[in-house]
Amino acid sequence: MGGPVLLIACGAIARELAQLCRQPGWSHLSLRCLDAALHNHPERIVPALEQMILAQRAHFDRIFVAYADCGTGGAIDRLLERHRIARLPGAHCYEFLAGSTSFHALADAEPGSFYLTDFLARHFDRLVREGLGLDRYPQLLPQYFGNYRRLVYLAQTEDPALDRLAEQHASFLGLAYERHFTGLAHLRHAVGEQVMQWQN
Repeated sequence: MGGPVLLIACGAIARELAQLCRQPGWSHLSLRCLDAALHNHPERIVPALEQMILAQRAHFDRIFVAYADCGTGGAIDRLLERHRIARLPGAHCYEFLAGSTSFHALADAEPGSFYLTDFLARHFDRLVREGLGLDRYPQLLPQYFGNYRRLVYLAQTEDPALDRLAEQHASFLGLAYERHFTGLAHLRHAVGEQVMQWQN
């Protein structure tokens, strides 16, 4: 029988993981999240992860990290190898939200795709407009997004308000808009495959 399991996650998928943790049979999981804004500075993700691991590991039998590589160039994997901790598969959250096969089909169809999730649709202004300085320096927009052709909204929920927001963000960036519903099935499978073996 397993003991308590800590799930260290990116804040960008906090809402979705909290929903999964309320499912029957997932009560052995405790969720702690790091600020999603770390993605604007990937070099800060690993130090923040390690600080969380060191602070929490004495309180949990096991730890699982709900991050992909997230632009760290393998640094997350090197950290987790030292601590013998597993993580979600894939290069970034878009892949484990959409499912690897579907995501690669989208990427192959149009390599110049910018992806939004529910979280990014909600927090686009803070993380993209302000986070990249586009609110102060709009002339930077072509430098950041000139090589993109479309915005793909990977929707975890059926929410018309978020659909409208995502479409507005595509318009702001000057990109074609597409919506693909992902739900939580792929995330549930990716997390469950790793942590349900430790169930009480």
